[in-house]
Amino acid sequence: MVAASGTFGRPYRPPLPGLDDMAGTVLHAAEYRVPEPFARRRMVIVGAGNSAVQIAAELAGHARVTLAARHPVRFARQRTLGRDLRWWLKHTGLDTLPVGRFLRTPPTQLVIDDGRYCAAVTAGAPDQRPVFPGIEGTKDTWADGSTEDVDTILLATGYRPDLGYLDGLGALDAHGHPRHREGMSLTHPGLAYVGLEWQRSLSSNSLRGVGRDAARISRHLVARLRGH
Repeated sequence: MVAASGTFGRPYRPPLPGLDDMAGTVLHAAEYRVPEPFARRRMVIVGAGNSAVQIAAELAGHARVTLAARHPVRFARQRTLGRDLRWWLKHTGLDTLPVGRFLRTPPTQLVIDDGRYCAAVTAGAPDQRPVFPGIEGTKDTWADGSTEDVDTILLATGYRPDLGYLDGLGALDAHGHPRHREGMSLTHPGLAYVGLEWQRSLSSNSLRGVGRDAARISRHLVARLRGH
C-alpha cells in the first residue's frame, strides 16, 4: 500500500496562547482568497514562509498588517545570474541530495523573492514583529508589553500530512506524522509513502521530486513482493 496524500492535506493551527478564545476572526491561509473583505482591518499574519509573506504583502494594500513569527523572514532571490532558483537547485544537486533521513526538524523555509516581497517588508508594509505571547478577546499583547486590538489573525503556519485513515495502526507518531525512512514504513512492511516533506530530499513534496521518490518506492515494493 502507498499512502500518496502528501504533506498538504491538513492545515496546521499552532497552540498559540489565547487563540482559541480570540473574539475576532481567526482563519488559516487555506481559507484566504482575496484581500478586499479585509479592507481597513487590523490584521496579524502568523508565519514567515512564502504564503505568509505573499498574503501579508497583498493585504497591506487594504489593511494594516503585521507579520508575526518566531524568527525574521529570510529571503532567497528567485533569479541569480539570469537563472531561476530552481535551476540552480537542480544543477548543483541540492534539489536531490538525500539528506531527509538525517533531519530531525525541517530547515527554516526561505521566501522566494522576485524583489517585491523583500521591498514590501523593508518598507514596513507589512511590518515584522515577534509572535505575540498572548491574546485575550481582541486584545493582542506583544513581546514588548504593548497591547492593541486586532480584528483578524490569519495563520500561515503550513500543513501536516492528512493520514487519519492510518489511525489505530501504530504507523503514525503522536503528532500524526508517519514513522518512515525515506518513504518506507518502519512499522508495517509493505506500507510506503510519497509526497512527504523532506521524505528523501528538498524536492520530495513537490512536483519536481515526487515522481522520482515514487519510482524508488515502487522498486522497493516490487523487490519485497518478489522476496528479495
